[in-house]
This record gives sequence, structure tokens and C-alpha cells, in this order.
Amino acid sequence: MKTKRTAARTIDDYIAGFPEEVRVRLERVRQTILKAAPGATEAISYGIPTFDRHGRLIYFAGFKQHIGLYPAPRGAAEFAEELAAYEGGKGTVRFPSDRPLPLGLIRRIVKYRLKQNEEKAKAAKPRPRKLSASVPRPRRRRA
Repeated sequence: MKTKRTAARTIDDYIAGFPEEVRVRLERVRQTILKAAPGATEAISYGIPTFDRHGRLIYFAGFKQHIGLYPAPRGAAEFAEELAAYEGGKGTVRFPSDRPLPLGLIRRIVKYRLKQNEEKAKAAKPRPRKLSASVPRPRRRRA
């Protein structure tokens, strides 16, 4: 769907490369993500829009027949029934262009991913600081 040109540097540039009807859908997904994850930062990673908050949060991409969302919590019981209605791989979900966007589902997926990222960030232990080579170490006294 994208035209053959240089890679987008911003999400605005990415979305601008699509026809109007796709741009509208992509912008709705973008705004849903921003509302669900206040403070998330936008970037382009792997050539597609991504949002970071305590690590990589969520990606989305536009295609001719669908919008993809990554990673999708396919293994989570709370999403099993809803995600079963959409095609996609183990960690992806495709929202077809001929159906309304499930913005509520997208919002819940983003909140789920945000919670995962926050828990991971809390569990990460700070690394012990290494002594600099320029700082002399105390000598041990011999008995």
C-alpha cells in the first residue's frame, strides 16, 4: 500500500503515505493508543509506528486490506474469544478494512501491554556500580 519512497521518520509521515480511508483508520488507532497509554512516546521502529512506555509497548501497521497490531496477547485468556474473530499469527492481529475498528479491544490490549511493561520494569534489579579504574581500591592489610 505504501508508495516506494524513503522510509518514514515519524508516524505522521508514515500515515501520510496511505490513501485517505486508510489514513483515517490509522489515525484512530494512533489516538486510541495514546489515550490508553498516556506518556507513551511515538517512534518508527522496523519501518512501522511504535509506542514506548517502560520498553516497547505496541506497534501498528497499515496494509491494503487490514491494519496489523503487534504484539497481540493471543495467549491471554481474557482476550481469547475476541481475538479469535480476527486473523493473525501468534503475536499479531489483523483488523480487516471492511469491518469497523474494535477501538475498545485495542485500548484494552494497550492497557494489558502497559501493565506487562510496568511489572517488568519494577522487577528489573538495578545493576551494581563498577568501580572506576581511576579510583584507587583500598589495600588489604596483612596480619
